[in-house]
Amino acid sequence: MMQEPVNVNADIVLACKEEKYYQGEIMVQHNSLVRIISGEMKVVMADRSYVFGTGDTILFPRNQLATIIKYPKDGLMYKSVLMYLTPERLKDYYTRNDFVHLPIQNPTIITFDKHPLFESFFASLLPYFDMENHLPQNIIAVKVEEAITILRNIDPGIDALLSNFEDPGKINLAEFMEKHYMFNMTMDKFGYLTGRSITTFKRDFKKVFNTTPQKWLTQKRLELAHYQINQKHRKPSEVYFEVGFENLSHFSFAFKKYFGYAPSERVSIENPIT
Repeated sequence: MMQEPVNVNADIVLACKEEKYYQGEIMVQHNSLVRIISGEMKVVMADRSYVFGTGDTILFPRNQLATIIKYPKDGLMYKSVLMYLTPERLKDYYTRNDFVHLPIQNPTIITFDKHPLFESFFASLLPYFDMENHLPQNIIAVKVEEAITILRNIDPGIDALLSNFEDPGKINLAEFMEKHYMFNMTMDKFGYLTGRSITTFKRDFKKVFNTTPQKWLTQKRLELAHYQINQKHRKPSEVYFEVGFENLSHFSFAFKKYFGYAPSERVSIENPIT
């Protein structure tokens, strides 16, 4: 069973997951502040994984690809408070407050040690979720501004991340795709994250890989699945989502078409399919 997230408004969410295991793929569109109330959350990114538990506070930079896994822990369901720090609210804040603009390189997840300011802030948020009516927008604005102010006090360098409103610049296409092909994003999103329009993305992709993005992505994902199943001895049901397929039946059909046997028919390492 899944309990729907409770919204104070679109910028602050109480997320509750009662089922044994939840897994989803996201592109974090806005800088997002998360506090784990109970349960655990595993975040799998292209270059590393994280596990967060009760009391952890995390800041997710915008425009990041990740697989999110949420599950109960110590008999308690997964529960977290999520606050979106949207560009509109951040721009409003930084037009009214002094800061030194610093360049940011390779933004990544930021984790914070326990701090009285965080403890007090999130404790003040939880009662709002018991209200029958939506919280007034002016109070939401105050709480978001409070969160930004706390972040700046705890981490003086956070301005480099929060005050950056630029779209992703044009980056090395081959390097990005080889690192992120297992994330099931649309071509538009892949184009945006590599700093290209969809037309330019497809054109540049053809030049680099000499094939279409969809054909290349399918082949790369199937090859990764083949490795996970035959050499890591993992089940197809454990693999298909991680390598970029939306459902098991489509994965099984594509796998058999490409390799000539069903993913459930594991081939021995000594005699791999060629």
